[in-house]
Amino acid sequence: MTTTASHHLSPAFPGRAPWGTANKLRAWQQAAMDKYIQEQPRDFLAVATPGAGKTTFALTLASWLLHHHVVQQVTVVAPTEHLKKQWAAAAARIGIKLDPEYSAGPLSKEYQGVAVTYAGVGVRPMLHRNRSEQRKTLVILDEIHHAGDSKSWGEACLEAFEPATRRLALTGTPFRSDTNPIPFVTYEEGNDGIRRSSADYTYGYGNALGDGVVRPVIFLSYSGNMRWRTKAGDEIAARLGEPMTKDAISQAWRTALDPRGDWMPNVLRAADQRLTEVRKAVPDAGALVIASDQDSARAYAKLIREITGHGATVVLSDDAGASKKIDEFSESDDRWMVAVRMVSEGVDVPRLAVGVYATTISTPLFFAQAVGRFVRSRRRGETASVFLPTIPMLMGFANEMEVERDHVLDRPKKAGEDEDPYAESEKEMDEANRLQDEDTGEQDMLPFEALESDAVFDRVMYNGAEFGMQAHPGSQEEQDYLGIPGLLEPDQVQLLLQKRQARQIAHSRQKPAEEADLLELPAERRPVVSHKELMELRKQLNTMVGAYVHQSGKPHGVVHTELRRVCGGPPSAEATAGQIRERIKKVQEWATRMR
Repeated sequence: MTTTASHHLSPAFPGRAPWGTANKLRAWQQAAMDKYIQEQPRDFLAVATPGAGKTTFALTLASWLLHHHVVQQVTVVAPTEHLKKQWAAAAARIGIKLDPEYSAGPLSKEYQGVAVTYAGVGVRPMLHRNRSEQRKTLVILDEIHHAGDSKSWGEACLEAFEPATRRLALTGTPFRSDTNPIPFVTYEEGNDGIRRSSADYTYGYGNALGDGVVRPVIFLSYSGNMRWRTKAGDEIAARLGEPMTKDAISQAWRTALDPRGDWMPNVLRAADQRLTEVRKAVPDAGALVIASDQDSARAYAKLIREITGHGATVVLSDDAGASKKIDEFSESDDRWMVAVRMVSEGVDVPRLAVGVYATTISTPLFFAQAVGRFVRSRRRGETASVFLPTIPMLMGFANEMEVERDHVLDRPKKAGEDEDPYAESEKEMDEANRLQDEDTGEQDMLPFEALESDAVFDRVMYNGAEFGMQAHPGSQEEQDYLGIPGLLEPDQVQLLLQKRQARQIAHSRQKPAEEADLLELPAERRPVVSHKELMELRKQLNTMVGAYVHQSGKPHGVVHTELRRVCGGPPSAEATAGQIRERIKKVQEWATRMR
């Protein structure tokens, strides 16, 4: 048995072949096909990075199984309405007709199968079970981790497709971090007694990057000062990237994303400059803002119009015309699109090359899927650029792009053990995949009012390394990184970033320290405060406050609150050395007045 029956298929369906692979399957697709045909398994799990061509592999296999009468019909299960239509359109181009509108009853004879959603299967599992029993069926489970989105979906998939002749499971992102078993996935117990998912074929981002199948991703992170007011009326100031409590990070992050502040306009302006540079080499390159909600999406689109003079395509998850808007944007050469929710797997626009991560969703699963929107390679040398706020969790995800993870069923928790950073609640992921843009209740959980924000270019992350140092928006230092050519080999990207960093450091050293903004000083010339020194400063502040308490008769808490009100900044435990020194100076001034 051979794969020649599928020789007519495009190597990176539809039309996304990497350089040098025309007229044949990509090497990983061919290797996975060969393994499948040799072993003829009933269940097969393929894990391949976004942009690698899972659709091509699955349709090639479907074509082969139909041609050899191993199966008589195909059922594709996809996460979203948009994606099931995408599958049907892709299958039609190679002669497999799937009905994306199927709901019940006999299937028209012109079709060889159906494309449905996991939610659809969850509603009527017995309908799909009967179809699987009546004819030999191949079931393609796209992004199989969605079968674990809820217990009912997993049970429905198990019920519906247990009789299927063949089942092909696909995923392109880290598996869920919960411990619910995913149907039709094999789990093997390791030496540590923990069961992990076992893929039949894996093709990770690192391998795909080496093969030129996906683009290298340049992450550009932006810090800045944030100020907000809590429900209790406290005004808090903090800088993105500095140590903070989890709640403070969340509120600082949301303050940065507030369209009324200065952070978003500055980052959108920088991203548009980056897009202009990329379009010199890739004329149809597009950009995408990933927004948290509809109001923010519309506000970002308004900012883009003000900055660029051109409108942006806005795609809202509960908009009946969302799929059509995505398709139209994909076929056009328009610059900007703003999307809500549908980004996780519903947006498939190969020309997207620049992204702005403007959402507070912080699961590794969503982050990987979001970045996956930009990595599809159409020709050799294309790069992807993703703009991020300087949030520690996001920085970690960006630096771990090449990490491959299996789904872990058993996660024993030891007393006092820190939580696994990947054990983030999957609630955010489920919300991101909802068709309706519902109120998530986040505002009620962490009520606050964003007051002001500014943006500072922080650093560039590429291939696990970091480059550059902080610079003001619009500065020559920032422009150096935004102006990296849009067509470069991965090793050229690394070399160019090293040169830009060396030039930035050399330029900043030419300025006398007294003339340089603190941001522009190289790291070795910035005032450094160790953790021990910070503890001593806090101790000194508490001593001064204690002395003033005895003098004034005011409670400690009242004095600390008054210091924060007058001097600004977060509570002492989160304050910087400069903020603590300012408070020490102020309480000394108060004490002197009372003498």
